[in-house]
Amino acid sequence: MTSSDTAATTGPAPKIVVVMPAYNAARTVRDTHDRIPKMVREVILVDDHSQDDTVAVASSLGIKVIPHPHNVGYGGNQKTCYMEALRCGADVVVMLHPDGQYPPELIGDLVRPILEGHADMVLGSRMLAPGGAAAGGMPRWKRVANWFLTTCENAAMGTHFAELHTGYRAYSAAFLRRVPFLRNSNDFVFDTEVIAQAVAFGQRIAEVPAASRYFTEASSVGFRVGAVYGVKTLWTMVKFVGWRTGVWRVGLFRG
Repeated sequence: MTSSDTAATTGPAPKIVVVMPAYNAARTVRDTHDRIPKMVREVILVDDHSQDDTVAVASSLGIKVIPHPHNVGYGGNQKTCYMEALRCGADVVVMLHPDGQYPPELIGDLVRPILEGHADMVLGSRMLAPGGAAAGGMPRWKRVANWFLTTCENAAMGTHFAELHTGYRAYSAAFLRRVPFLRNSNDFVFDTEVIAQAVAFGQRIAEVPAASRYFTEASSVGFRVGAVYGVKTLWTMVKFVGWRTGVWRVGLFRG
């Protein structure tokens, strides 16, 4: 078999696109971008009306930049990210925070279950490796809250995940076309809602070990915002149980 026959048999390599939901990431985006593996075909940064030079720095790196004229929130930023990735013909979409909290070098591990046909969504879990979250500097109160919320979510959805609150994720294009993420919140609970939708729509979810590090320049949710996020996460689970038991019609899970 010739090399051209092999190419015809295997087809073109899947297009992996990294999306970066950004807000005031001027000091960290360059280092994050420079560590992205070469397997990534395109990088898209959506700037949520930053008050620093995020747009200028990202543009100088050759990243495709989409600036929001107004701040719409973390979930609203992700909606723009995923819509643009689909428009660009992505086969696999990786959400990578531009603040350097998650290591870009793990992208290969994150996309592998999707490329091998074993998953539609992959979560980079900091809890799969014992002590991993603490080693990365995650505050104790966040580790406890993460464990508590993940336990509640697993009970509500009938799942057994190690962590459901990681910001390091990969999605197949088919997943993003199937799951109605545009109906989700524009704030942080978007991440919880999209997992609940994945379960509701029968999507395959995998976890791979991931690390994170907490430092001055990294984005971090404070206690007050975290508490509001926790309440909204639990409310999402109430809606999920109501939908699953048939006592509540919930738009998030309507096909």
